[in-house]
Amino acid sequence: MSVKFNFRKSAFIATVILIAVSIAQFAQSTSNQRYWMKIRAKDKFERSVIANIVGIENAKEDYVIAFGGDQELKQIQKLGWLLNYSNLNDEARFSGKDFPQKDSAFHNYAEMTAELTKLANENPSLVKMSSIGKSTEGRDTWVLRLGNDQSHADEKPAVIYMGGHHAREHLSMEMPLMLAQYLVNQYKAGNERIIGLMNNRDIHIIPMVNPDGAEFDVQDGSYKMWRKNRSKNADGTFGTDLNRNYGYKWGTGGSSSNPNNDTYMGTKPFSEPETINIKNYVEAHTNITVLLSFHTYSQLVLYPWGHKYGGSENTKDAKVFETMGKKMAEWNKYTPQHSSDLYIASGDTTDWAYGEHKIFAFTFELDPSQSSGGFGGGGFYPGASVIQPVFDKNVEPCLYLMEYSDNPYRTINVSIGPIAPNPTP
Repeated sequence: MSVKFNFRKSAFIATVILIAVSIAQFAQSTSNQRYWMKIRAKDKFERSVIANIVGIENAKEDYVIAFGGDQELKQIQKLGWLLNYSNLNDEARFSGKDFPQKDSAFHNYAEMTAELTKLANENPSLVKMSSIGKSTEGRDTWVLRLGNDQSHADEKPAVIYMGGHHAREHLSMEMPLMLAQYLVNQYKAGNERIIGLMNNRDIHIIPMVNPDGAEFDVQDGSYKMWRKNRSKNADGTFGTDLNRNYGYKWGTGGSSSNPNNDTYMGTKPFSEPETINIKNYVEAHTNITVLLSFHTYSQLVLYPWGHKYGGSENTKDAKVFETMGKKMAEWNKYTPQHSSDLYIASGDTTDWAYGEHKIFAFTFELDPSQSSGGFGGGGFYPGASVIQPVFDKNVEPCLYLMEYSDNPYRTINVSIGPIAPNPTP
């Protein structure tokens, strides 16, 4: 999408952002009403204005789909950009006890814990399971550490995969689990490529970053379109958007100071136990060079920056991101781009991992496509039939990241060798 930007447009956008942010600062609704909104947006600049008001979930050529509450709906109406909306509380599209029967292939927290425990117990020489910390409601956040000869794991290049920052993105939690199962099964089946990776890489997998939110989204007989965690806010509302709560350039755009907003950034950087868990774990394993965070949906490969337009100022790093993004897109057929090509969003995982630690960090926005966006078109609840096909198209990108974690710069210069990782203290 090409954009011609001039001073007049810049001034207009800046003015609208100031108005929107000012409105948002006084919006502290505790209403439980939830709305699907179709909002006019011609380019990434208008999308960034909207992202300062409401959480965008799907971006098209000339409009976006968003979900929000009463206050967000009123703010969008004031802008004059609202094309259509629907009250989700009046819709009967999502129902079921726990996961609906047709979606029973997805794993709730207890089932996920059981699968991870089984994999670790049955393969003690290849898989170690531990908790990286407790969630807001006291659930363990589990990590699997995979590889042969784990007594020397810290001496190997490391890669980390995670899912489930956002509660309603259940497909994102299945991918890390399936990757762990795939690696173990292929290792035991004698797959030489996988044996080589398991022998020479330190692989970390965190399937469910936000267990409380994931459980809340499927309880009481209905999907709730819940995004955030379940911390209680000072005004009586619940939840912080964990993917707006990381410390690098926190609160500089594309997030909300309204606790009732889907993109509420929290009271301060790393205000939530779930983001603190990730921060502490990543920082304790300094051999991590590559990170992949699974999200849904839109079929995108995203990489920094998110908090501002454009990519890394380091031209070599920018080339690595571009090269790796395009290569992975050849396999999964997603669109590779800077996160900010969608809209500005600060405080996310990948900006923090790269900005603070120079980890080459990517986000996969999994299936379905943007054309499935709109209410009732699949979106966050695409059905269990997509799980295996989505994994199949993303396993090669996951292995690619694993292979080049010894030195991501090899992707742009095959003549250079691996970088010796820093030992974990």
